[in-house]
Order: sequence, then C-alpha cells, then structure tokens
Amino acid sequence: MNETSYIYFMSNQHNNVLYVGVTNDLVRRVAEHKGKINKGFTYKYNVDKLVYFEQFSLMIDAIAREKQLKNWKREWKDALINKENPQWNDLSETIGVNDDLIIAVKEHYQGIAGQARNDGETIKQSRN
Repeated sequence: MNETSYIYFMSNQHNNVLYVGVTNDLVRRVAEHKGKINKGFTYKYNVDKLVYFEQFSLMIDAIAREKQLKNWKREWKDALINKENPQWNDLSETIGVNDDLIIAVKEHYQGIAGQARNDGETIKQSRN
C-alpha cells in the first residue's frame, strides 16, 4: 500500500509568516492554498508560497515530523529552509502546480459547494 505523505512549509510574499502542514497529496494541497480554498490561517495571512517539503513513505512518520517541526523555534525552521532553498523561491511549479491546476481545484470545490447548497434546498423542499 502506497502511503506517500509530505510535510511542507508555506510562506507569504515577505517570508515573515510560516505555516507547517502535512498531507498525502502535496500537489493538490498546495493548489488549495494558492486557490484560497480554505478560509483559515493561510488565507488570512496570504500564505501561498511553497518553500520547503519532505516526503515520507508512511503518514505516521510525516505526522510525527510535522509535530516535531511545529515545536521548533522559528530560527531553526528558517535554517532548514535556507539549507535547501536559500532564496526562499516558490517551489510550487517544480512539483507541478500551475495556474490551470489552481483554477481546476477552485472549480472543483465550487462545484462541491454548489452541490451541497442544492442538496440543502432539496431537503428543505421535501420537509415542506
């Protein structure tokens, strides 16, 4: 069974905000961040630049690493990024995230939201 998983760091344009996350699909998750799908921390602070990631064969290992990194001081996280990506370049395109994918992900989620709204209307109508 393939359990490929990732931890990743996202930052903002000025590199003064850092988000640590874990996922089983890095391309999809980064596209979600860039498309502002979830209205949480990364949306609020405009965190949409992938600056670092690590791959794991087991999700349990990725989760353990995420927990470890979340307990690190900011300077330690910065040093880790600087070692692999000293310019803090956006690595999104290197993993396959492009504008077309971001648009497709946004449309997918808009379709799901629309379907949920339609399902809610159907339920309301059937109760009346």
